[in-house]
Amino acid sequence: MHQMNDLRRIDLNLLVILDALLSEQHVTRAAERLHLSQPAVSHALARLRDLLGDQLLVRAGAGLAPTPRALELIAPLAEALAQVQSLLAPNIFDPATAKRTFRLAMSDYGAAIVLPGLIRTLRREAPAIDLQISHASREGMLEGLINGDIDIAVGVFPELPNELRSTVLFEEHYACLVDRNSVPDDGVLDLPTYLSRPHVLLEMRGSGTPEIERALTSLRERRRVAISLPHWRVAPELISGTDLILTVASRALRNIDQSLLVVVPPPFQIPSFTFVSAWHKRRGGDQALNWLNKKIEKTTTPLQELPKAAIF
Repeated sequence: MHQMNDLRRIDLNLLVILDALLSEQHVTRAAERLHLSQPAVSHALARLRDLLGDQLLVRAGAGLAPTPRALELIAPLAEALAQVQSLLAPNIFDPATAKRTFRLAMSDYGAAIVLPGLIRTLRREAPAIDLQISHASREGMLEGLINGDIDIAVGVFPELPNELRSTVLFEEHYACLVDRNSVPDDGVLDLPTYLSRPHVLLEMRGSGTPEIERALTSLRERRRVAISLPHWRVAPELISGTDLILTVASRALRNIDQSLLVVVPPPFQIPSFTFVSAWHKRRGGDQALNWLNKKIEKTTTPLQELPKAAIF
């Protein structure tokens, strides 16, 4: 009976507000996200503190920091809200009339590969479905899936936590981009030349391309990274007119201006890797999410058959 009385005191909206507060760690931003007034969110936080017997969020600079108890609540709260959403969702998902907003995380490489075709599909088949795209490191994407901040993450994840599921979109390999005038006369980039020249490294928040470094380490070699940056779009422009080398996923180089730049194979073996879409297993019953996952898979299906000979 005591447990039933406790449940009667809890408004489901309070849990939605708590989820937003734990995500934003800021009352005003949480209020904006939920389209509520700041006093309403502050009042809800006071009720939550009373119900749970914990401060949950404490002042830290210009924002709020979660208490240890709040950190323990993030994952189960996200799972509970997802289950409630699944329970209340219509039995039949109709993309033509559905109104949903999905939060996807991917690199700009992933965005260039997935989004053009996916957006055309959504505008044609599901015009009321909106997407919020975010950019994070691999670790940040996985954390977002686990705590419920992200619905689908698209990228390279060599190891997935047990609570996450994934679909392989295509196999990928590495290629090198160099200035056309800096290619050796025989058109082959050999290992001594590769190691003697400076390199551009694409990375974000310390999550770069460890596969390349591991491959070089196995040869007991190292390369000199002259420029490290998180922005893919500007990287090819840095190569033009220089002796720099950019080693990246080959499909990112499909639309390169080959009058100025040339794509060549790496002069050493770098293992290929899988590009996947990932989501949390608690979302397995979400028909809308399953539909979107299938559309992402269909968008990238032609890339599964791209031969290496078509790149170089």
